[in-house]
Amino acid sequence: MDAPIKHRHCDTTFTFSTPQADAPIEVLNEFYWTNDLEPHVMRRKQILAKYKDVTKLTGWEPKTKWYVMAIVALQCSVAYYLRNTPVLSWKYFLLAYIIGATSNQAIFLAIHELSHNLLFKKPFHNKLFAIFTNIPIGIPYSASFQPYHQLHHKFMGDEYLDTDLPTRYEGIFLSNLLGKAFFATCQIFFYALRPMFITSIKFTYIHLLNVISQVLFDYIWIQSFGIKSFLYFPISSFLAGSLHPCAGHFIAEHYVLNENNRPRNSEIIDGCNIIPAPPETYSYYGSLNLLTWNVGYHNEHHDFPYIAWTKLPALRAMAPEFYEPLPQVKSWCGVLWSFVFDDVNLLWNRVKRQGKEKHGHKIAKLDENQN
Repeated sequence: MDAPIKHRHCDTTFTFSTPQADAPIEVLNEFYWTNDLEPHVMRRKQILAKYKDVTKLTGWEPKTKWYVMAIVALQCSVAYYLRNTPVLSWKYFLLAYIIGATSNQAIFLAIHELSHNLLFKKPFHNKLFAIFTNIPIGIPYSASFQPYHQLHHKFMGDEYLDTDLPTRYEGIFLSNLLGKAFFATCQIFFYALRPMFITSIKFTYIHLLNVISQVLFDYIWIQSFGIKSFLYFPISSFLAGSLHPCAGHFIAEHYVLNENNRPRNSEIIDGCNIIPAPPETYSYYGSLNLLTWNVGYHNEHHDFPYIAWTKLPALRAMAPEFYEPLPQVKSWCGVLWSFVFDDVNLLWNRVKRQGKEKHGHKIAKLDENQN
């Protein structure tokens, strides 16, 4: 493996080990390991020091709830419309793929916004609305997503706490053409099931309420409109996390792909060496952000998790010198294609950090902060 790359920003030195894209397979078949803190904390401090008005962008976005309610109503309307349509028909599949998967991807990401308390002022109201938003997914999901996603932000890259990271077993068995195709097709199952095998979280009354509400809704829906109508919901959820253009964001956000799988040079900003973010988080600024609450602004989101989706473009416009030099993803569809078919793109291509504390202690602290 290449010697670690050292970048210096003023009084801080970063060390990051990055094998070349054409390195031997024995070198590539391992995660990127770093001892440094994730890059977003430092960039947040730099931006706040230079642009104090950034704090004015933080806070909830009240109008989002109306969009979410419209999407939930749309999904329920299409499910009702398909109540007498055979599940194994082109009409059913096309509506589930075009409308259902696109809408449920927006539902997933609305729950993501709610996990940061960005729809209502009070956290409890966000939790309750997330349970309502969960309806078109078909299975209870929202209550579990929030604590796991908070861990992803607070301990990004931690081998135990960041369940967005693939496991070693996934890297071993799925880093080949068929394995990557299976992973890209069934991403939703990996993201749903992986956390339960890595890190346990406390089961709370919000989880119970989420389960009871969803099961009750599902039962009433099936009794009222039949199983064909109900299956539209979970099928839409599966397709939303499968080979769908909007699903490209799952891989695009944090996988080290293609030309980014190489060492990068530092940038000079205001006479000081500024290291571009280690190839760990990538932003996408294309048109699909219109359907996904600007989740493509992912560096911006990790830098300031409490800025709502409507204001992330304003953050980038306010501090362009911090974001324009960073690596970007041009196409989510292109990411899905290159991830599967380019030999250099593997499930190993993620940045990991050794967990230095007992992760149970970390989760206990997180639970305290959430209450």
